[in-house]
Amino acid sequence: MQIVIPGGTGQVGAILNRALTVAGHEVVVLTRRPVRDREVGWDGATLGPWVEVIDGSDVVINLAGRSVSCRYSAANLQAMMDSRVHSARVVGQAIAAAARPPRIWLQMSTATVYAHRFDAPHDEATGVLGGTEPGVPGYWAYSVEIAKAWELAQERAETSYTRKVALRSAMVMSPHRGGVFDVLLRLARPGLGGPVAGGAQYVSWIHDRDFVRAVEFLVAREDLAGPVNLAAPLPLPQRAFMRALRASWGVPVGLPATKWMAEIGAFALRSDTELLLKSRRVVPGRLLAAGFDFDHAQWPEAAQDLVRRVRCRP
Repeated sequence: MQIVIPGGTGQVGAILNRALTVAGHEVVVLTRRPVRDREVGWDGATLGPWVEVIDGSDVVINLAGRSVSCRYSAANLQAMMDSRVHSARVVGQAIAAAARPPRIWLQMSTATVYAHRFDAPHDEATGVLGGTEPGVPGYWAYSVEIAKAWELAQERAETSYTRKVALRSAMVMSPHRGGVFDVLLRLARPGLGGPVAGGAQYVSWIHDRDFVRAVEFLVAREDLAGPVNLAAPLPLPQRAFMRALRASWGVPVGLPATKWMAEIGAFALRSDTELLLKSRRVVPGRLLAAGFDFDHAQWPEAAQDLVRRVRCRP
């Protein structure tokens, strides 16, 4: 198949590009700064010569959007909104104008769209969208609005001949440098990976190889459209999540952190505490109902696999 990945130079794009290329597919990446073979330039907002690679392709997987690994200032939040909505909108325009449109458009979204919640999991049918939770920072609601607008841009695109799926993805855990697992492991190894603000908030995650397998599954399953949660079926509280990660590396102790300590740590990492404190209890209802079988359903085993791969990397 010919697969086009707008915004495919980031961590998740690199995971997909490697795996799909090894599987024998022809992968083209749309990027603002093309430097490698099979990379084509675009600006993520306007139509241009890049539309030629959309026309005649089989699959489009749009990952474009400003990274969430930043401080959630007003300017950065606006940049997240604009980059996601504009890129989804222009991808939809390119598909709509194609003489031979792709048969499926997978649009990246996020599990952040769901409410901060401890008492019950969110699946696609019964999950509660966020934005109105009492007692949380006001800008958390804007993160949810970004997610909603991202999905709406895909939903509104007039692509009658192309099936559309919104990937409500949890954190993709991979052993590669620079990803979220790498950051968490760097905290755990010196004994800093303890519970944050009590550690009761849920962590939703997905192993990188299950993420790729889920994407391949969705491409093949012509009966699936709309929002799909890409998350392992067993989210767990942050304190248990980090305990399993420490155990996989052989670290016996993880120092706890208060909320204000998390603020300092997030500032040092040029990130935001929402990524640490929001309870994301998300489960893959539609994938499981469709018969998808996770190779890495439980975090302790997944963490052990990822650590083994970290130790083997050059």
